[in-house]
Amino acid sequence: MKTAILGFAGSGKTDLFGALAGPGSENLNRAMVKVPEPRLDPLAALFNPKKITYTEIEYVDIPGGGGKGEGLGNRLLNEIRAFDCLLAVLDGFSGVNEPKNQWQAIETDFLIADLAVVEKKLEKMAIDKKKAKGLVDPKEEALLEQVKATLEAETPLREVEELALAPELRGYCFLSAKPILYAWNVSENKLSSYSLPEGKPRQEHILVSAKLEKEMAELSDPEELQMFMEDLGIKESALARVIRKTYELLNLITFLTAGEKEVRAWPLRKGSKAPEAAGVIHSDLQKGFIRAEVLSWADFEKYGDFKLAKEKGALRLEGKDYIVEDGDIITFRFNV
Repeated sequence: MKTAILGFAGSGKTDLFGALAGPGSENLNRAMVKVPEPRLDPLAALFNPKKITYTEIEYVDIPGGGGKGEGLGNRLLNEIRAFDCLLAVLDGFSGVNEPKNQWQAIETDFLIADLAVVEKKLEKMAIDKKKAKGLVDPKEEALLEQVKATLEAETPLREVEELALAPELRGYCFLSAKPILYAWNVSENKLSSYSLPEGKPRQEHILVSAKLEKEMAELSDPEELQMFMEDLGIKESALARVIRKTYELLNLITFLTAGEKEVRAWPLRKGSKAPEAAGVIHSDLQKGFIRAEVLSWADFEKYGDFKLAKEKGALRLEGKDYIVEDGDIITFRFNV
């Protein structure tokens, strides 16, 4: 789960990375960041485990990005192709260039870069077809023609689900197909009044003050941080929302495991079945999967105890076709 942080020079992306990474990150450009998971607390209170483990997302601050109006640059565009998700920071505080223009410039860079890739590949396919039969997969070629038409219509591939998620196109790492979160970085006095555009498929927008978030991240005393937030009228750090939005864009849900040794949150692709969830923990669990003992989060909140939940019939056994729900507390039965 790797997310690239990008933006034009002076956008504040490094401040936002510093806030996400926490104190001592001045000389770093990558950090593992915990995904907020309040559901671990009541489980930990019940089991008193030796260890509590959160799901994590890796954020990487990508250097470069050019000046506003210059484009992101080919080096940066090539580097971010390997990432699962993108976090683009837009400068909304300096007044040098409207953040809306920066947003459009980034989208245009993605479209042009993707179009160059697909045109080059289609040209090669045309040459290969003349050489011999069977060198070109007709399904892949048809998909690439669809990609080309979509890009020429100035539509990001992420807005066309059958193209964005097509297995045959995964190796191309198209930039406009990647889920992206735009962080509109504004001064703190604009946080309550700034208007954001509506989200689109696999594209979200969020308002932040990277400078303020970095200052808050440097406060190690929880009471001091709480007072600081109250003085500013802030109920929740924007960082928590940035992380949650990233997690959602990665199409992930969380299932939980609980015991005296460890209470843990695990990431899982939305729509995955129970054996796949077992495989997230260990491949042996997936190979030897028998059943999953499942307690939904709603039922855990209702009964507050596994024994009572079992007596009420809420603790249930599910087979290999069960689709895991967000917040499920699962114990896997397996045989290796």
